Amino acid sequence: MAKTPYRVIIADDHPLARQAVQSLLEDDPSFTVVGEAYNGEEVVPMCGDLQPDVVLMDIHMSPVNGLEATRQIKQLYPHIRIVMLTVSDDVADLFTAIQFGAQGYLLKNMDPDEWMQYLHALLDDDSQVARQMADRLMQRFRMSGTPPHSSQSLPPLTNREHEIVLHVAEGYNNRQIAGKLLISENTVKNHMKNIFEKLQIDNRVQLTAYAVKQGLTRNLHN
Repeated sequence: MAKTPYRVIIADDHPLARQAVQSLLEDDPSFTVVGEAYNGEEVVPMCGDLQPDVVLMDIHMSPVNGLEATRQIKQLYPHIRIVMLTVSDDVADLFTAIQFGAQGYLLKNMDPDEWMQYLHALLDDDSQVARQMADRLMQRFRMSGTPPHSSQSLPPLTNREHEIVLHVAEGYNNRQIAGKLLISENTVKNHMKNIFEKLQIDNRVQLTAYAVKQGLTRNLHN
């Protein structure tokens, strides 16, 4: 039985950029474009009307940018997945997007085939892509001189949850983590659910970015 295509809204204030993204998606039966938005102000009510599965969101739009639109959409429609589209190396923007609930981000200058592979991996919550994105964010932290520590105190994770966070940041999936910790995969899934609830996040990319920003993975990324 064929999988139902993802319903997608493209939000970008550049017509040529929207057209380029739509052309890529049209060649993949996994996606169907149900709407296009010109800015962040327009995309929020459009999500209510069209109920997409995914929003591909440019960061820099006006009068409402993609970061604020992401925050509003995730508050109103937390089930909608958001992937940021950016040419920016601004670490603060990328972390803000992920903290607001974005699944991750795609660089506009990526090779089209790689771009589509990453989009599929983000929507499938691929653990290796989460690690690769964390690596990119960490590299940008280093180049910008921005310290990875957060001023906020860590949520009360248990020792086991802390172990699992580190394994996720290393790029291991649930089955691999279960093998390393000698526990069942269902137990790992339950721990992951608790971790997501405690940290108020909903995917592995956000969890890995959180681990990087908290400085938990410095040994892994050095």
